[in-house]
Amino acid sequence: MSSTTFDFSRWPPTLTGDQIESLTLHGTTYTLFNGLTYLPPGTTQPSSPSSAIHAPISLLPSPVPRSLFVRAQQLQSVYNILYSHIAMDDDFLDEVMGAVEGIGKVDEFTGRLWRGWKDIRNEGVVQPLHLGLFRSDYLLHTGEEDGKLSIKQVEFNTVSSSFGALSERAAAMHRYLHALTNYYGISSYLKSENFPANDTTKRLAEGLAEAHKAYGVPGAYILFVVQPNERNVFDQRWLEYELLQTHEIRVLRQTFEEITTSATVDPRTRALRISIHPTLSISGSAPDIEISTVYFRAGYIPSDYPTPTHYATRFTIERSRAIKCPTIALQLAGGKKVQEFLSHPGVVEQFVGETDAKELRKTWMRMWSLDDLNPSIPLPKSATSQSANEPRGTTLARELANSLVLKPQREGGGNNVYKHDIPTFLETLPEQERAAWIAMELIVPPRGVASYLVRAQGMTTNNGLESNGDRKGGKTVRAETVSELGIFGWSLFSRETGVHERGDVGWLVRTKGVESNEGGVATGFSVLDSVVLVDG
Repeated sequence: MSSTTFDFSRWPPTLTGDQIESLTLHGTTYTLFNGLTYLPPGTTQPSSPSSAIHAPISLLPSPVPRSLFVRAQQLQSVYNILYSHIAMDDDFLDEVMGAVEGIGKVDEFTGRLWRGWKDIRNEGVVQPLHLGLFRSDYLLHTGEEDGKLSIKQVEFNTVSSSFGALSERAAAMHRYLHALTNYYGISSYLKSENFPANDTTKRLAEGLAEAHKAYGVPGAYILFVVQPNERNVFDQRWLEYELLQTHEIRVLRQTFEEITTSATVDPRTRALRISIHPTLSISGSAPDIEISTVYFRAGYIPSDYPTPTHYATRFTIERSRAIKCPTIALQLAGGKKVQEFLSHPGVVEQFVGETDAKELRKTWMRMWSLDDLNPSIPLPKSATSQSANEPRGTTLARELANSLVLKPQREGGGNNVYKHDIPTFLETLPEQERAAWIAMELIVPPRGVASYLVRAQGMTTNNGLESNGDRKGGKTVRAETVSELGIFGWSLFSRETGVHERGDVGWLVRTKGVESNEGGVATGFSVLDSVVLVDG
């Protein structure tokens, strides 16, 4: 927890129209030159890309108190260890996923992954190593009683933790704009020592390279499992280029659809092999390539598995000797239901020491399941609408709706239910599906913070912001915003080897208009941003 003398309501300092135009020109040109880019809307693959647009960006970095930024970095190692231990605790995950009213029985997507993983466990796991490339997401929170700022965790991501490479380039863009223009002297905070370093690409690639090394076959490849028609391809490609240039590790990219026909598992060695066209094989190598590590940038939403064959493909990969990032167990560990279970008294203490557990709990808002209620959270005296057969968790969610968000077991943005939409949603939610949802108290960021947001022409906007009609086509808008800080880390672990992890390996900031509840950059809700450190 921290106090601060910084006045968030006065950020950002005022820019003139000419200054906005100049910064927009220099910023967007920098993004295009340095690969802070997307494929344009409507791009289809596997056709070769012939154009790109800049990623949505902010013109100025967002203020974060230095002490809270450092604290988030320090906590990452504890979170790495926590989720590594959860993924190795079969009994705990079975309890969360398979209780009588457990999530695995009411959420079909999560349930299918869980049941497949149980079958694989019963057969005998071939590869005991797990690799996690993690991201812990936070918002600044204003204390209700004392007004002090703290960091509160939104969620912990264990699968497809994206934007590491692009966030590094967003930070570099802001440093460039400062070096070029000194931001026209509009703020004493905008100086080089307040722009923290960010080398996320290199350090995330180190995690993948460590897994490749542990596999022990130098000529093997790393497989990136990607979504079809992926527009956020450059964020992934930067990792691919770093692996080749620094570690001499080659990467293959395939969709689940392609893997259904290209993948085989050697019945004797359990090696995962991907077949490619003979003319594409490197001189002297076979057209079927052994895979050391499978990095999933797909597979976290139901639409990635349109047929039973796609689930079968995921399970085929899981049964192989390749190291998975993440394993199914680690993907399940990142679910919202696990996050809620950890908040119960004495639970997180099963995985980390009491001192670390106390520090983690400081970053959590209150949360509970709709099908029950954390006994440490009593019903308010005003609760009069609970029916005889309604769980207390549902009643509490209805009574406190305006200060809550409801979360399902989904990743990728656009899935949550907020505030005034909650009572109507609860009326339509089948009783048997309550276990699939958790309620979490909303984080309360500092009020009055604004930013200058820039989107490329043709970029879908889902955050309710309208252009202010600047001279070059209305791409830049000043709006009240909220910013989410993500801290990356990685962990390579097994029961046999223990946990080998790296704490803070980089960070990102995503900024959105206050009207928007969701936070996805690729889905058009947010822009990529960076940090300026301020008092506190």
